[in-house]
Amino acid sequence: MRWRRLEKKKVLAFLAIMGPGIITASVDNDAGGIATYSIAGAHFGYTLLWTLIPITAALIVVQEMVARMGVVTGKTLADLIREKFGVRPTFFLLIALLLANLSNTVAEFAGWAAALEIFGVSKYLSVPIGAVAVWFLVVKGTYRVVEKIFLIASTLYFTYALSAYFAHPQWGTVARNLVTPVLTADNAYVLLLIGMVGTTIAPWMQFYLQSAVVEKRIQVEDYSLCRADVIIGCFVTDIVALSIIVACGATLFVEGVRINDAKDAAMALAPLAGKYASVLFAIGLANASLFSASILPLATAYSVCEGMGWESGIDKDFRTAPHFFWLYTGIIVLSTLCVLYPAAPLILIMLFSQVANGILLPFVLVFMLKLINDRELMGEYVNSKAFNGIAWTTTVVMIALTVFLVIVTVFPGLPGMLGG
Repeated sequence: MRWRRLEKKKVLAFLAIMGPGIITASVDNDAGGIATYSIAGAHFGYTLLWTLIPITAALIVVQEMVARMGVVTGKTLADLIREKFGVRPTFFLLIALLLANLSNTVAEFAGWAAALEIFGVSKYLSVPIGAVAVWFLVVKGTYRVVEKIFLIASTLYFTYALSAYFAHPQWGTVARNLVTPVLTADNAYVLLLIGMVGTTIAPWMQFYLQSAVVEKRIQVEDYSLCRADVIIGCFVTDIVALSIIVACGATLFVEGVRINDAKDAAMALAPLAGKYASVLFAIGLANASLFSASILPLATAYSVCEGMGWESGIDKDFRTAPHFFWLYTGIIVLSTLCVLYPAAPLILIMLFSQVANGILLPFVLVFMLKLINDRELMGEYVNSKAFNGIAWTTTVVMIALTVFLVIVTVFPGLPGMLGG
């Protein structure tokens, strides 16, 4: 009986801590990520599944470090960068983050519009309703309420697992491809591989996760539970990615169907895997897009306000934290107008967000590694030598792949991703 009481106590303690890690990792599967995984499955079947193992490892390493910094220092990433590296680098870093996240939020509302169009709803109705919903949730809600709703939204990603099930894949083949690396000289394959890695670790994620940990006031003695939350979140998000690749690989790839985005994938699944698979895929896209459209402006508002020393937090209001709420509101309004404006260059905006993320990521990762190894700041919680080796290797690989992705984005003369 005593053992059962202890186990129950541990479970309840974890449920109290759970949230920041799972939510942050789930939002990683946004509209752009879902499109990337859909194309990977439709164009190359299961051959890119093996990348999910190193991707999961990289995500765990990076997310664990920022969560640890948040718990140990009680300060956000933007706060620490300003204190340790000065106002000027922090200012330029935040400007780049603001522009990148604004572009990303436009992409999320575009994904929301595309998902609802599958069900016959015009974007001129769906986008304003979605924008008002996410604005009202954060501006009028409390942190506890908002976090619970975000956790519920995270569970809806499992619609992709159901889509994969209805696609009836050969699971033995899936398992073999998951542990068998495949490298080819095909340019489209290489670019898609880089794109999959590039969608995994975005600059905004590090700022948001640490801010969420700090706002939740997680204590050092509860860090093991916080770390479990981060690791579970990383596994869950890549299980979703696997499901998307499998669903498209088992149907669209087999039939030779070419797609350009996640909306194409959802519509093409219906005659091949059945109506249920298609509807579930579309619901997943709608949920992911609107969920991300809530988180990205929130992450931006946190980062900018903390970096500039302004008040921030969902539990505050327009009077006590005006910069935070006006910034959140402004990003949503501008993103909505871009999607609704017929002549808006949405493709160009999305490409800009990729480039901005790519330029920003190396700086964020290096700042993080310098901070996490600052013994004055972290005490006994600095990285071990082994963890530093993994972290620096992950950082170098991510920087190299991101730089290459930026190059091929800026110079599209290279064969396109979908041309192979």
